[in-house]
Amino acid sequence: MKKIFYSILLLFVSTLIMAQNPIKVAGKVTGTDNIGIPGVSVVIKGTTTGTITDFDGNYTISATSDNTIEFSFIGYENQNVVVGNQTTINIVLQESNELVDEVVVVGYGTQKVKDLTSAITTVKSEELVKTPAANVTQALQGKVGGVQVVSSGQPGNQSTVRVRGIGSYLNAAANPLYVVDGMFYDNIDFLNMNDVESVSVLKDASAAAIYGVKAANGVILISTKAGRKGMTEFEYDGYYGYQVAQNVLQMANSEQFTTMALESGSDADYSFILNSMQKYGRSRVNPNVPDVNTDWYKEILRPAPIQNHSISARGGSENITYALGTSYFKQDGIMDVENYYERFNLTAKIDAKANKWLSYGGNMVFSNATKVNPPNGAWKQAYLAVPVLPVHDPDYEGISYPENFADANILGYRGHQNPFPSMLYDDNKLDIMKANVNFYAQVDLIPSKLNFRTAYNHAYTSLNSRNVNFPYEINSNWTRDYYSEPEEQELLEEELSQLRRANIKVAKSNQTFSDQIWDNVLTYTDSFADHNVSVMLGSSYIQKTANNFWASSLDIPNGPEQYWYLNLRDKAPESHDVGDGGSKTYTQSYFSRLSYNFAGKYLVYATMRADGSSKFEDKWGYFPAIGAGWVISEESFLQDNDFIDFLKIRVGWGQLGNENIPYSHGSKASYVNYVALDDVRTSGTVITNTFNYLEWEVSEETNIGFSANVLNNRLDIEADYYVRDTKNAAIEVIAPVIQTSSIRNAGVIRNTGFELALNWNDNITSDLSYWVGANVSTNKNEVRELYGQEYILNGSAEFRQLTKVGEPLYAFYGWEVAGVYQNQAEIDADPVAVANGLQPGDFKYVDQNGDEEITAEDREVLGSYFPTVMYGANLGIKYKNLQLTTNIMGQAGNKILNRKRGEIIWTNDTNMDADLATNRWHGEGSSNKYPSVSGLRRAWNQKMSDYLVEDGSFFRIQNIQLAYTLSNKQLMGIDMPATRISFTAERPLTVFNYNGFNPEVANGIDNQTHPVPAVYTIGLNVKF
Repeated sequence: MKKIFYSILLLFVSTLIMAQNPIKVAGKVTGTDNIGIPGVSVVIKGTTTGTITDFDGNYTISATSDNTIEFSFIGYENQNVVVGNQTTINIVLQESNELVDEVVVVGYGTQKVKDLTSAITTVKSEELVKTPAANVTQALQGKVGGVQVVSSGQPGNQSTVRVRGIGSYLNAAANPLYVVDGMFYDNIDFLNMNDVESVSVLKDASAAAIYGVKAANGVILISTKAGRKGMTEFEYDGYYGYQVAQNVLQMANSEQFTTMALESGSDADYSFILNSMQKYGRSRVNPNVPDVNTDWYKEILRPAPIQNHSISARGGSENITYALGTSYFKQDGIMDVENYYERFNLTAKIDAKANKWLSYGGNMVFSNATKVNPPNGAWKQAYLAVPVLPVHDPDYEGISYPENFADANILGYRGHQNPFPSMLYDDNKLDIMKANVNFYAQVDLIPSKLNFRTAYNHAYTSLNSRNVNFPYEINSNWTRDYYSEPEEQELLEEELSQLRRANIKVAKSNQTFSDQIWDNVLTYTDSFADHNVSVMLGSSYIQKTANNFWASSLDIPNGPEQYWYLNLRDKAPESHDVGDGGSKTYTQSYFSRLSYNFAGKYLVYATMRADGSSKFEDKWGYFPAIGAGWVISEESFLQDNDFIDFLKIRVGWGQLGNENIPYSHGSKASYVNYVALDDVRTSGTVITNTFNYLEWEVSEETNIGFSANVLNNRLDIEADYYVRDTKNAAIEVIAPVIQTSSIRNAGVIRNTGFELALNWNDNITSDLSYWVGANVSTNKNEVRELYGQEYILNGSAEFRQLTKVGEPLYAFYGWEVAGVYQNQAEIDADPVAVANGLQPGDFKYVDQNGDEEITAEDREVLGSYFPTVMYGANLGIKYKNLQLTTNIMGQAGNKILNRKRGEIIWTNDTNMDADLATNRWHGEGSSNKYPSVSGLRRAWNQKMSDYLVEDGSFFRIQNIQLAYTLSNKQLMGIDMPATRISFTAERPLTVFNYNGFNPEVANGIDNQTHPVPAVYTIGLNVKF
């Protein structure tokens, strides 16, 4: 009996000991499609011990046999599994009946995609982080239909973003509203790409009207990553790479330039060539050409590094979750001079439950950045500089200060042309400090039904700029100095030279911006029978304060950086300038929303917002919106079909406000004017009283669309058609007789378009899957009313633009070129050519009105810088741990004014691009596109025409990424963390016909824009 007793006791103790000893449990979490799900929370129930699945859904956790492991992920049903004696537990998560549809962020809340009646597109973090860039907006390029993103190659600059075209005559008012975790911004340069969870673009009025006067140009909602319950997960994500200038504009070389000088018929131009040969020698290959052959773009360009490093920690328990992070980003510029953007961020986000009815939390982003701007004027100088001039002149060695740069003026050219002095002797630095904080508290008044949420947001920005201009003395005709002339004192040239070199100019400014928002929102949600309703009421108070102080001075000692302070000037106050300014505005808003659906079939969505602003005379504006949807797939007649899984028709209407226009203001003025009375010049006094009585612009939009999932949810389709009218656009109104202008809310501008997005996902085997997506959108911009005016002239007289009823905003306006006169017989046969004394090689313009004269009446609209078609596509394939993805994008229908080519009207002794040099007219039949070199110098060929207005269409391979994931690997017996290695090429290929570096020109006028480089990086992501 004792033996039996001791045997049972030993067995019990052994079992107990085994139950207490932890064992390693591993497995894979997949969906019903057998594809691994990354980021699933795997937690020992009742504890904070846990982990998350890696990129392929794999996990490893230590547990005892009596533990229960809980598997949870948003959109799926939780699963609990008792460990027992299992060491491998594979889980298939089922989609939640309540969350079968993806949840997206909307204004002041979230909503299931199934219930949306609006046009909203969401881009997830995994797509955003493929783009190596400083700004989140760049990652949206080509991914969202109806959204145009114009890249900027300059480090730290924000891309230009337009949602469904431009509806404002005042172009500065065309930017969308950015909402980051509830806070409003007009610039999101402080955000690190890795901190973003998702970006939702609210494109139509019914979605964006909840934001009232700030929403007319679209709303971009950004949610940052939050913590989740479970064991703390640490993550490193980073990349390092290089930027390389692509599509470098080819300029005429010395041989081409010499040929054009001979063809110009200008003895002076050819004498400059001879001067170059005399000073710098003749080419050994062709002795009729100077030995110098400078490629100025090659001289000022360089490959430039780019890098980003992020470290984060996320985790939590049942009652509190947290996300902490830090990041470092640096991008050097491709101009071969010190210029860069450098940013260091600290982030924290905490969400907590105090008890069953009270939750609270907050987040903080501290961003400290430095931006050293390149001297962008050097891009144009490099375009104009003649190739027969070297960078340095040996004759100035030891004479010039600080370097012996060559001067084209010495050869006879009117300008100095060499870009290097202006490149090297300016220092333009901006220190950017941003502190953004958010705090909230939410009270559940009736559990799961009625809650009240209050949130305070504060965004503080400090901008400290410092511009330093240094002196140089290339020769006696090319100097730059920053000293005050000595009074009643004659100095020798040597003393003046020393004085010039001893002083610099320093200009500084400090700008601070403080934006505060206090939101209070009451939300009621309930369901009864087949009725589901959500009602929201809220208020918002916004205060925006801006202050600016600036000062500048000459006579600052030219020394190390510690001398660059204004108080060190050694002259009287006349040599400096000081000023300050500021503004403060207030906005009080009230808003509401009703969301209703019946049996998941019939949807109604309505919002109303009232905004009161201190900015305008008429303080209050009211912005309603309504949307409706019909989920046809929920009807009984579609329940048993094998093709349509989900089908919804939706329609929305709403009004949006735009407050980003000038304040109401005005002034009285009087001036003397002269008129002819009975052929006698008579003077008179004109008294004007112009007052810009302005209110916010209001855009009214109607959107019709449908959403569908077909073929077993493998194909998603989104289609929308919209009409947006800005009915009281602020425009320039010219007063009759006195011809003075004022701004009035008197214009009507329409944008119409169609958007289509297709996405296909499929699994060939359990190891092999692929996905394909595409989007295409159109936009037509049209001016419909200008307060009775036929048109408003824009641009300069030489490069005219026109805002005209029936045409797009700021359309290019000029003459249409029919060809080039090829011979004298063609000249003699054309009355226009004879009357204007034209020559072979001159342009032939279209006589639009047939009066056998070419006058201003023959000008036509030559196009607009707005693209009429934009498109994007993506392709991805994954085999086991290897993944390859590709994105393409492009646009068509837009025009670019090649102003840098046209500025020959002001100086004709500069270089020209190789396309013009190669394809110029130089004899009968040689060209019917470009004039002769001598013709370029004649006023007839310098008219604003479609010779200068070029096609801006382009196609681009936007991104290629190859990535490999290492998971469940060991190194020397130690488990390795989940690791992902990636190789990325951003913008490796851009195809276009425009004669410039880059077809992305924000305002359509290329007076030499900053090149947009290709970027090649290697990346590493580690989670542990």
